[in-house]
Amino acid sequence: MPVMGTPELPLPDGLVLRPFRGVRFTVEDPAKVTSPPYDLISDADVDALLDSHPNNVVRLILPRSPRLTASAEHPAPRPPRASRVEAAEATPEDRYTEARDTLRAWLDSGVLVPDEVPALYVYEQSGPGILQRGLIGDVGLADPGQRIILPHEDVMPGPIADRLALMSTTQANLEPIFLLYDGDHGTASAMVDEVALKRRPLVTAHTEDGLTHRLWAITDPSEIDAINADLHSRQALIADGHHRYATYRVLQRQEHATHRPQAEEPTRTDATPEPEAPPSSQQITPQTDPSPASAGDHVGDRPSSAVAEPEVGPWDFGLALLVDSSAYPPNLQAIHRVIPGLPLSEATARAKGGWRVQDFDDLTQGLAALAEAPEPAFLLAGEDGSHLLTHPDPVQLARAMPPDHSNRWNSLNTSVLTEFVLPKVWGMRDDDQAVRVVHHDTEAAVRLAVRTGGTAVLLKPLAVDDVLAVAAGGERVPRKSTSFGPKPRTGLVLRTFAID
Repeated sequence: MPVMGTPELPLPDGLVLRPFRGVRFTVEDPAKVTSPPYDLISDADVDALLDSHPNNVVRLILPRSPRLTASAEHPAPRPPRASRVEAAEATPEDRYTEARDTLRAWLDSGVLVPDEVPALYVYEQSGPGILQRGLIGDVGLADPGQRIILPHEDVMPGPIADRLALMSTTQANLEPIFLLYDGDHGTASAMVDEVALKRRPLVTAHTEDGLTHRLWAITDPSEIDAINADLHSRQALIADGHHRYATYRVLQRQEHATHRPQAEEPTRTDATPEPEAPPSSQQITPQTDPSPASAGDHVGDRPSSAVAEPEVGPWDFGLALLVDSSAYPPNLQAIHRVIPGLPLSEATARAKGGWRVQDFDDLTQGLAALAEAPEPAFLLAGEDGSHLLTHPDPVQLARAMPPDHSNRWNSLNTSVLTEFVLPKVWGMRDDDQAVRVVHHDTEAAVRLAVRTGGTAVLLKPLAVDDVLAVAAGGERVPRKSTSFGPKPRTGLVLRTFAID
């Protein structure tokens, strides 16, 4: 049989959440060393987090400059701020190396300490009107074609390349992705609630956003087995962390390519997201190319000289928070757009050729009208008031929306924005160079629009049912369409491959 052109990857036969030896901070106030997810942190936020504690996890997830690296002898002094010139002088490789060296220094000096035994961690977030509980563990990396872990949003190669370099250099997962599943209040959910209500937490942290975070460890093998028996047949949706999950899978291929027998040919190790693959068998098997030459072959029938059974390694799993959406329904918020350099007056004038436009002097009035408007609808805002776009011209809209997508996908406001408003009305593409995003905060989006001489495009959040239906149908919504919350706090528990 021909030698395969890509390394074979171990595949889980269902939704698997493996225990791991978590790495945790040993500081007096754990809240001070935590942070929001990396993609929600501004430069000003980095300074504030470092002011809160010199060993804040932001030094690992968003390293700035080699000058900030801690040593084992001096792990905790307040690092100097890196100026823009210093940051520009530091290469990306320097920054990733800094994160690796800081991680090692903190482990050597006891700032970070691994737990003694592998565990699944119950994680609770609570606050005014908020209660969410779930499980943090090593999720088995499934092929998209297996339909075990469903992405629902497109990704961009730049963030994947950045996170790949960080994970590869540090050999660690420093923050969990966020997965939702319909657990139907099953065994896993019951165990989560029982632990949270009856056992003493390992960690309690009160963060500046008013939330309380608590963490417990489940180490009993029988309890872990019961949890995985319940999870096995279920399906998870990536709520937050699409780029990191894509990075997990690229890193998995990269590490298996590095560790495979030399006789095999090299495989791609770039950060380009891989295409969807067809479903694999329902046992834990190596992944192979679905080529005609290999169709119908069983790995066990092949000579050992042709195919080596892959060993399961730490790269075949990724750090994840898994939440039962039936027990803890998610909060889905909008992600707004800002078009720098497109004046509000020009954006509005162009829109009038295909949309009904209603003008408002006050942003509050415009937002109230947006909330009541039928979809698709957008509120354009900036220096001179706001303008509500509704009732698009049906002929222009139909001509703009791609026929190879479902009607449900084509009805999403972010799809209409990406396929109709941006390219057809304003003559631009929805990419991270031309279009900036602002999570949740409408006033922040308008301020950014004013500062950049542009236009803020304010949206209503998508419906959870629409997102689930699109993902279940094998489609992905446009980039930055959803913001599920509350998102897991970074820094409560880390995962390193060497300790895992």
